[in-house]
Amino acid sequence: MSRIAGVFAALRQEGRGALIPFVEAYDPDRETSLLLLRGMAEKGADIIEIGMPFTDPMADGPTIQAAGRRGLLAGATLKGLLGLVHEFRRENRHTPLVLMGYLNPICSYGVKRFCEDAAHAGVDGLIIVDLPPEEADLVLPDAQAHGLDVIRLIAPTTSDTRLKQVLAGSSGFVYYVSITGITGTRTASAADLARDIPRIRAATDLPIAVGFGVRTPEQAATVVAHADAAIVASVLIETLCKENAEAVLRDVRALAEGVKAVHKAA
Repeated sequence: MSRIAGVFAALRQEGRGALIPFVEAYDPDRETSLLLLRGMAEKGADIIEIGMPFTDPMADGPTIQAAGRRGLLAGATLKGLLGLVHEFRRENRHTPLVLMGYLNPICSYGVKRFCEDAAHAGVDGLIIVDLPPEEADLVLPDAQAHGLDVIRLIAPTTSDTRLKQVLAGSSGFVYYVSITGITGTRTASAADLARDIPRIRAATDLPIAVGFGVRTPEQAATVVAHADAAIVASVLIETLCKENAEAVLRDVRALAEGVKAVHKAA
């Protein structure tokens, strides 16, 4: 069983959902990224998503775009990011880490070598935003060969027919992009989730994580009342910019408490 599957299985037994906060690698520097990774795990993060800085992040709103640019200016590379993961794994062997980014840097690195190096460093899953199912064979065989979950994105506009195609070969969890648009712009309502999540559950047994617009402990609680995990990204980066890393960890603790307050049937 993968680390990701193990976390969701344990949380089902506990009767609660998961919190998945986001860190943009090297934003604003490597040291802060490592501090946030360690601190988020301590403050209640069940899984952590790490952004791979890229020059053309087409799905990201202005907040994460700016974070990616800061990361690149600070010297972020895929090799450096994997080094960051490796260092985190010296102290933490249990918190799953998922890399989120785009196909171009992976192809430039070399897909086979990237998957091998990522698994060796301690990465558990990949979210490749611009990898359509028709081209999944570019990455999927090497990812599967090295035990990496390939996590697919589902949107409100994804048809039932397309849903089956997108989910083919996916593992870990399903990332439900709960709004049409870019990250950090608005939030799906409870009515939206009550309408949309059952349709996805009918198509897969994988856990469903909801992202794009979750900002508060209350919103995270609403998400896990309907789905299996809440992904929180832009608001944490905003806090990092306006305050500091300690404030981000304060907010992660509050988000974790909000998620844990929702009891679900095991």
